[in-house]
Amino acid sequence: MMKIEHPATVVDRETFTITFRRSFAASRERVFEAWTTAAQLALWWDPTGVPLTRCEIDARVGGRFVFENAGHSPPFAGTYHVVDRPSKLVFDALGAIGTVSLETHGARTEMTVTIRCASAEHFAQFLEVGVAVNTDRTLDQLVAHLAG
Repeated sequence: MMKIEHPATVVDRETFTITFRRSFAASRERVFEAWTTAAQLALWWDPTGVPLTRCEIDARVGGRFVFENAGHSPPFAGTYHVVDRPSKLVFDALGAIGTVSLETHGARTEMTVTIRCASAEHFAQFLEVGVAVNTDRTLDQLVAHLAG
């Protein structure tokens, strides 16, 4: 059964998926750039609000990314599988598949981010370490970054 954890977040234990939604008064291109430009992403990615200490992005199919913070969690690294500028990113990281979808609705961009785990055990570990809560904080920081 689905459970709402945040007004814009759905945790689905049946499909091992967490879905996040946010809306921006910014173009898809601007939101996409915030996801794929190291100088921008380093400012909003960490849920603590502290800029990343290392941010490397090779935003192309097969390209890799590495995000490191001040040492309060392990590096976040993965590989891009889809880079469809400015509408979609698909990547693997920490054994899960992440998808960022951007759609234009009038003057706004609607973003849907999904994290899909491979098993119930993997999903339970993600929830236990706070992936849903921390990703909510991170995406709220992206909203603030683009509003600033």
